Amino acid sequence: MSTTIAVVLFVAVTAYALFGGADFGAGFWDLIAGGAKRGERPREVIDHSIGPVWEANHVWLIFVFVVLWTGFPDAYASITLTLFVPLTLAAFGIVLRGSSFAFRKTVFRTRDRRNFGAAFAISSVLVPYCFGTVAGAVASGRVPAGGVAGDPWTSWVNPTSVLGGVLAVVVAAYLAAVYLVCDARRISDPSMAAYFRVRAEVAAVVAGLVAIPGIFILRSDARYLFDGLTSRALPLVIASAICGTASLFLLRRGTADRYARAFSMAAVVSVVVGWGVAQWPYILPTSLKVSAAAAPSGTLNALLVATIGAVVIVLPGFILLYVLDQRSLLPGEGVTTPAEAEQPA
Repeated sequence: MSTTIAVVLFVAVTAYALFGGADFGAGFWDLIAGGAKRGERPREVIDHSIGPVWEANHVWLIFVFVVLWTGFPDAYASITLTLFVPLTLAAFGIVLRGSSFAFRKTVFRTRDRRNFGAAFAISSVLVPYCFGTVAGAVASGRVPAGGVAGDPWTSWVNPTSVLGGVLAVVVAAYLAAVYLVCDARRISDPSMAAYFRVRAEVAAVVAGLVAIPGIFILRSDARYLFDGLTSRALPLVIASAICGTASLFLLRRGTADRYARAFSMAAVVSVVVGWGVAQWPYILPTSLKVSAAAAPSGTLNALLVATIGAVVIVLPGFILLYVLDQRSLLPGEGVTTPAEAEQPA
């Protein structure tokens, strides 16, 4: 049963990486879009893309914490006691990001809009970076077992954590850029599709460049994870590279947006699942195995029943939300198509 709950946990982590990651990545492109005039149209497309779904994405994060806390309480205690600084920063960033995204649409003064927009964009980088450092701290074995606290600073300020944080930001930016290409084409804006296609290509190249020194960092600082990634998880690493390349190829062709997005999602899924496979059977390498960290069987059974209930009750609502969004049947954030923009008032 502990293995089943661990799989549930990683499915939720993967879902958050796909949907929450793209959400944060869109904020990254908002941050570097340029001044008010030059960045106006890209920000309109970004708002149109994330507007209907951004509030729902963090449900996956809440589910991750609930499953970790209930199913693996010792690991949860160790992680939260050791990594309370980046987790607190991430929580603050999530709140600041959401409130800024909402308020910048309602304030009237340009200065206030810029301030809220800057807070939204900066927190969009802060949150994935902090979560990446948490993943790096866990993967490098800097979180002790037994529900005790490790060092509150060196646990997440170290080479593996920095690598994890940077990769989280870059991968989120890549995923968001691919989504935004598809959304720009959906609203018949080829110039914005080309704009975000270039950024998807740049983000993919940067991710590859970051991964090269990352190999040496993991080999020296997170040996167990490195050994797993170069052995049992190696097919997933290769699959991620192939899917990412295929996604960029399809985007450049411009005729298979649905498949390009699917391949980009597969690339990210392969990375996250590869991390889990490389780390298995430990939840805290190399001090705490999944089986040893699991809660009593009665608790795990109840958690599995609750998960099945959530799948039956909540998941259809998520599917409906995303389907309606992709079919442009939800209220947008005021973006206009080029043709609409040329019409007289």
